[in-house]
Amino acid sequence: MTAPIQTETLRDGGIEHIVLARPPANILDMETIGALRQHIAGLADRKGLRLLLFDAQGDHFSFGASVPEHLPDRVGTMLPSFHQLFADIEQCGIPTAAAVRGRCLGGGAELATWCGTVHCNAGAAFAVPEIKLAVFPPIAAMAWRWRVGGNTASRLVLTGQTVRAPQAVEIGLCDACTEDPLASLLDWYDHALAKLSPAALRYAWRASRAPMRAALRDELPALEHLYLDDLMAHPDAVEGLRSFVEKRAPTWSSK
Repeated sequence: MTAPIQTETLRDGGIEHIVLARPPANILDMETIGALRQHIAGLADRKGLRLLLFDAQGDHFSFGASVPEHLPDRVGTMLPSFHQLFADIEQCGIPTAAAVRGRCLGGGAELATWCGTVHCNAGAAFAVPEIKLAVFPPIAAMAWRWRVGGNTASRLVLTGQTVRAPQAVEIGLCDACTEDPLASLLDWYDHALAKLSPAALRYAWRASRAPMRAALRDELPALEHLYLDDLMAHPDAVEGLRSFVEKRAPTWSSK
């Protein structure tokens, strides 16, 4: 099997291009999460880096995290590791961006929209559909209010609604819709960041992202507890996940 991510350095060392490399779904399973965390851990000392640019091979950014890894025997390891990925990104202290094409779902949508600048193509579709499996997305529940406001974020988490590219830009889930998101982000970098001090950019990034780091530290542990200790003790969560894996309609414990 191919490596779960590919990386390259662009713009004379100014951009680290991190590409999810298992199309068409680009699932964020434990192997992929581990590869991302290992690679990001080595970037903080690269003094010339101004931008971490997340991208994906194929027609879709990511269908999200692995559903089988959400089942009770694995979720206690998977979910904390996935959440630590976001802490690793913030600890790295380098501005982030994401180029999104096609479906950007669940954990994939959480990763893309966590980034500071998101460009998508006209066929992009964002959603956190976890509620349909009787679970919820902790990162989106915590962070999407940063992008779209509290009431809209709550509705998207509650319903699993798909947000198409034009509406995603309109509500702030995405920053621009272009024919080629990667090319437009490279152009944005050239005009907005390339001539600025890498060190100053990192300090400005950390200053502007202080609420995000605080939420990871102060809010996310409670959401993780709500998910792992309370929700996963309810039969509907296990039924929703198992029914998806077994490709059947779920039977809820109460109607």
